[in-house]
Amino acid sequence: MKRALLFLSVSVLFGGMGKLWAAEGDGPARGRYLYLTQCAVCHGERGDGQGPGAVRLQIKPRDFTRGLFKFRSTPSGALPLDRDLYRILSEGVRGTGMIPQTHLSAGDRWAVIQYLKGFSARFVKENPAEPVRLPPPPADLRMKRAQGRQLYVEAGCVQCHGSEGRGNGPVASELRDAWGYPIRPADLTLRPLKGGSSPTDLYRTLSTGLNGTPMPSYHDVLTEEEQWALVAYVDSLATSELGMARGMMGMMGPGEEGLGRMIEMTNRMGMRGPGCMMQ
Repeated sequence: MKRALLFLSVSVLFGGMGKLWAAEGDGPARGRYLYLTQCAVCHGERGDGQGPGAVRLQIKPRDFTRGLFKFRSTPSGALPLDRDLYRILSEGVRGTGMIPQTHLSAGDRWAVIQYLKGFSARFVKENPAEPVRLPPPPADLRMKRAQGRQLYVEAGCVQCHGSEGRGNGPVASELRDAWGYPIRPADLTLRPLKGGSSPTDLYRTLSTGLNGTPMPSYHDVLTEEEQWALVAYVDSLATSELGMARGMMGMMGPGEEGLGRMIEMTNRMGMRGPGCMMQ
């Protein structure tokens, strides 16, 4: 009886695995396969950010269903370009559980992107927007810090990020994202920043804003010169590195990167056939 049950269990297990492994072809099937085996552990089978690993993360995985993406090269409210999504897959989001997916080939990353876009009807209904222009940093960028400090107050940055840029402004504790989760303004004294820490990265964040968060775009509020001045001041606030957190098995990384690596590793180890992280 025990042998019969064992045989039945093994048959069911490998039969189910075979169906999923069979989807490991090219095109849409490949994108689906890769998403389910590599991404769903955090982002969920339905792309709603409710994967089994999500409960362990303080910074929640992206919900793809609403088509709201923080880190883009496009105007506020617009969808990201494919190359924006590819950059996030390749570079990750510093300090979060979204670590670089460089174990996937370039072709596999593109396949995942095409699949995850299917979670939101916006990608079907809306045409891609032109990226925001990113001019080169001025040669005298550092000389603009005093002007930037004044703009930091006048533009309202101090209300969220605080007078010293530590993310502790008077309204910081009240902020929520588009999903209703509490969201803390960035501590601008720490590096790396999620959207990138170079002057050009900072300019892009100011110009595009962060969709789904209280961080607005200043593209139509500040002139190009004023945006660069604000970049110069924010850049000068950097005083320390984001603390290194140790996960299981000695995995290290700033913020939640170590935890993200641990979730990814345990997902792969338990996967030997896919689908197990979906339980």
